[in-house]
Amino acid sequence: MMLSEMDDYPIHQVAEVIRHVGTSDRNFYDRYYFNCHHGDPDDPWLIVGLGVYPNLGVTDCFAVVRYRDEHIVVRGSRALGANRNDLRVGPFLVEVVDGLQKLHVRLAPGHGDLSFDLVFDADSPAALEPRHFQRQLERVTFDTMRFVQTGRWTGSMTVDGTHFAVEPHTWRGNRDRSWGVRPVGEAEPPGRRAAETDAASFFWIYSVMRFDDYAVTVIVQELRTGERVMGDARRIWNDPAREPEWLGRVEHDVTFVSGGREPASAILRFIRPGGEEIVVRCAPRLANFIGFGTGYGLEQDWRHGMWQGEEKVESLHLKVSELDATMKLFCPADHLATFELSEGDRTVRGEGLFEFSVIGPHDQYGFTDYTDVAP
Repeated sequence: MMLSEMDDYPIHQVAEVIRHVGTSDRNFYDRYYFNCHHGDPDDPWLIVGLGVYPNLGVTDCFAVVRYRDEHIVVRGSRALGANRNDLRVGPFLVEVVDGLQKLHVRLAPGHGDLSFDLVFDADSPAALEPRHFQRQLERVTFDTMRFVQTGRWTGSMTVDGTHFAVEPHTWRGNRDRSWGVRPVGEAEPPGRRAAETDAASFFWIYSVMRFDDYAVTVIVQELRTGERVMGDARRIWNDPAREPEWLGRVEHDVTFVSGGREPASAILRFIRPGGEEIVVRCAPRLANFIGFGTGYGLEQDWRHGMWQGEEKVESLHLKVSELDATMKLFCPADHLATFELSEGDRTVRGEGLFEFSVIGPHDQYGFTDYTDVAP
């Protein structure tokens, strides 16, 4: 049994060393997610993730940028050692400079058509989201916790030979940290679960909207019937003295781009117990198709947590206009979006993330099969 420097801190949760988590489930993970944007669809829309998979013995990282018609990915994987404080994967680094306040994220040049050296400074408190729990038959498939936080970026980025100075008054984004159990690594034999077709449908909205005085986070997961697995909307005030505010039950009305399942626009309604409504109009502006090349499951030879050997780094450079239209139906897309929130007689405008996916049948929107598309 091997110790690491983290074992010298009083942070143990079970009668094990830090490298051993409290469950032997192969699907336990611990992950960082970041996005970075300038607010302009002609500028890069960058997304970075780093995951640790203790029971698979793997840590991996990816960066994917959408820049006009370019879809550029750099990804890395290595064997997980004993030291959980070592957040390096090949040319990638995630460094916690000041917990819940400042983080350093870097991709060294020389590994494809993307590199960056960036610091995230939080401008709102980190807020814990509701627990995500789902069981299929007797198997727990999701049991996760996550917190979210908005902030500003400082540093530099180079995309396909173009250099960008990243300055905090114009480059923004959000990050999250999640951990627990969710499907990772090589696909498991589905067994009887393959017959549970309703459970295989997946409708998902995850949005982080940034306004002047607060952020609004929205999570919706539904089965094909509209039955909710998760549904939550909260206002997170920039002022840390104010507690996050539950905004009410979430209803959605999505308009789709013809010939696919990408959202052209969406209206979200937060309905209070007394019937009062807050209405948000969402306008997606630029999609980052994060399923292509990053490990979210489209490619069978590279999935989050999959063993790639002691260390491996790869890069991809694709055209967004040439991405397979059918494969787009099977992964979420992270949209840079603008928002108008109307509350009473006041309307405020903001921007941020609108992550969306509807995979498989969904009754509300008339999709009866996996490859149905909007008219």
